Amino acid sequence: MSNDARNKLAIALDTSYLDQAVSIAKEVQPSIGIAKVGLQLFSAAGQRAVEEIRELGMDVFVDVKLHDIPNTVRGASKVLGSLGARFLTVHASGGVEMMQAAVAGLDEGARSAGVDAPTVLAVTVLTSDPNASEEALRWRVEAAVAANCGGIVCAATDLSVIRAVAPTILTVVPGIRPEGTPTHDQARVATPSGAIRSGADILVIGRAVTNSDRPGEAAERILAEVGQAV
Repeated sequence: MSNDARNKLAIALDTSYLDQAVSIAKEVQPSIGIAKVGLQLFSAAGQRAVEEIRELGMDVFVDVKLHDIPNTVRGASKVLGSLGARFLTVHASGGVEMMQAAVAGLDEGARSAGVDAPTVLAVTVLTSDPNASEEALRWRVEAAVAANCGGIVCAATDLSVIRAVAPTILTVVPGIRPEGTPTHDQARVATPSGAIRSGADILVIGRAVTNSDRPGEAAERILAEVGQAV
C-alpha cells in the first residue's frame, strides 16, 4: 500500500501509560503514519511521549487543544514547537489573535530547536457535539484562515461547509468508525472511505483499532479501505 494512504491515517493513543502507547504505535506503524498524543497521554508523560513516538519514525500530532489568552498560548506553543511534533491543535473559538499567537509561538520554538515548524490545526466543533450550527462553523473556519492556521479539525459531516469556505485547507477528521463498529461517545461519525470521499485529508482512528484484540490487523484493514477510496 502506498505511503499516500498511510500518511492519511493517525492513531489516537488515548492512554495514561506511555509503554502501552508505544506498543500500540509499533504494532500499527506499518499501516498508520501519524500518532496522536492527546491530552490524557500528554498529561501522563509530557514531552517523553512525543520523543519516544518520534523515535519510531512516526509523525506526532500533539492534540492538547490550547485555549487561553494569546500570551499564554504563544508561550505554550513555543515549548511544544521545540519538540518536533508535526501538528498541534488549538480551539478556533479562541479567536484570531489567539490562533496567531499559536502560529508565532510554534515557529519560534521550532526555529530555536532547529526543527521544522508543525502545523497549527484549528478545532472547529467537537465531534461529540450533535448541535453545531453552520454559522459558528463558518466563523471559526474564517478565523482560522485569517490566523494562518495550516489546517482544520472537523467532523466529516462538516467537510462540505469547510471546503466552501476554505477549499485548500488541510482537513483532519476524528470520529472515524469502520462499518459495524460502535460509535461510543462520538455523535457525528463516518466510515474511513466515506470521510476520504467527502474531502478529508487525514483521518484520526482511535478505539476501532486500539480496542481491537489485534490492532495491527485492524489498522491494516482500514489502510486498505482508505487506499481504495484514495
